[in-house]
Amino acid sequence: MEITINNQVKNLSGQSSLTVQQLLNMEIPDKQKGIAIAINNSVVPKTEWETKTISNNDSILIIKATQGG
Repeated sequence: MEITINNQVKNLSGQSSLTVQQLLNMEIPDKQKGIAIAINNSVVPKTEWETKTISNNDSILIIKATQGG
């Protein structure tokens, strides 16, 4: 499966089905608080991360909140 994460193409060989949560566990296992996910320009609520599946050629945007003043 080939997907794009934050404008970087990733080839996830051996993966045919993946949920948003599984992807996050692979990409950012330690820092999953304060982030938002969009797939193909559509925001995925955190309540759907466990069930929303990612498809081949999806474009995924992972946004991390930062603190500032």
